[in-house]
Amino acid sequence: MWDPYTDEHRAFRQTVRQFAEKEVAPFATEWEEACEFPREIFTRSAELGLHGAHYPEEHGGAGGDYWFSVAKAEELPRCQTSGVSLSLLVQGDMATPVISEIGTQEQIDEFLRPALRGEKIAAIGVSEPDAGSDVAAIRTVAKKDGGDYLISGQKTFITNGSRADFITMLVKTDPDAGAHGCSFVLVPTNLPGFQVARKLKKLGHHASDTAELFLDEVRVPQRYRLGDEGMGFMYLMQNFQSERLIGAVNAVAACEIVIEQSRQYGETRRVFGKPLIKRELWQHRFVDLITKTEMCKAFVYKVVDAFNTERYVNKSAISMETVKGISMAKVAAGDLVTEVMDTCLQFHGGWGYVEELPIARAYRDSRLIRIGGGSTETMRYYLAKLMGL
Repeated sequence: MWDPYTDEHRAFRQTVRQFAEKEVAPFATEWEEACEFPREIFTRSAELGLHGAHYPEEHGGAGGDYWFSVAKAEELPRCQTSGVSLSLLVQGDMATPVISEIGTQEQIDEFLRPALRGEKIAAIGVSEPDAGSDVAAIRTVAKKDGGDYLISGQKTFITNGSRADFITMLVKTDPDAGAHGCSFVLVPTNLPGFQVARKLKKLGHHASDTAELFLDEVRVPQRYRLGDEGMGFMYLMQNFQSERLIGAVNAVAACEIVIEQSRQYGETRRVFGKPLIKRELWQHRFVDLITKTEMCKAFVYKVVDAFNTERYVNKSAISMETVKGISMAKVAAGDLVTEVMDTCLQFHGGWGYVEELPIARAYRDSRLIRIGGGSTETMRYYLAKLMGL
């Protein structure tokens, strides 16, 4: 496998691995059962540079490239709780990149820098009860009132939503203009009219808080709008590329880790007098899983290299070829992780169905990749158009 990492990348990877294995994994079961984890995890991970490694130094980051974010996403599955992993990825890779890319200096100082330091928790607010992958169908409206917006509406499936200090929120500033009527606004959660309606109980990612939000004429200064009015949909599509790509990276890494854990289990689990992994049927299945994972990883790395070159080296817009590659990577990683988790759970037999072993949690958590950030069906719909089908 082609190795794109420098010694600096490798040192950062080791930092993330130690954090995941020593400071999160020992508490994974406790936090999963509590359906939350301490706020201090955000500040501790920020101290280690997890959020800002790939952000410009002038924005409070370390000035690294996108491979730092990839290394982080590959190591976070070692937390043994995807709820923590997802919350940290939202903080540094989903809710905040758009602030760095199009935010004013005031917005960067007030929102981005504190988020990279772990002092403010960030969330991204796009999905609504009647608008998930169909982003242009959102109904949350921002009406102008003097120098402010009055925002009213509802958001749901918001990771970090119940304790976020601000939401990077997509709203309709022109309800009659469809996708061209959307704008991005930074919404502090301590404003009158903002309400966390409830925390949602989920199939997986139990340690992360996923909330439903209500906004009733929340007064937000227009200076908190990100970029130009009416351009929010375009900004979101750009932001989605990083979110989808980092999701694919994280999913493939989870496959590698679960395959290795299962292999170790199979060496100690004896069935009919032999270690389970010595049964030819299972050997062949693991050969297939490892081969497919290597192939998927190679393709994901190819797309990451293109994305990194365009955005971080050339500092240019993402090409349509790279957009196509990102969507293909997300589809492929989603299909792969589904097969890997199902096969490895079956390999564990009855023990795979109880909470004592990590495979049960990994199986549940992996299901989100084919929904979040644009469903697999939506990705294939877009790909069919990009491929001229």
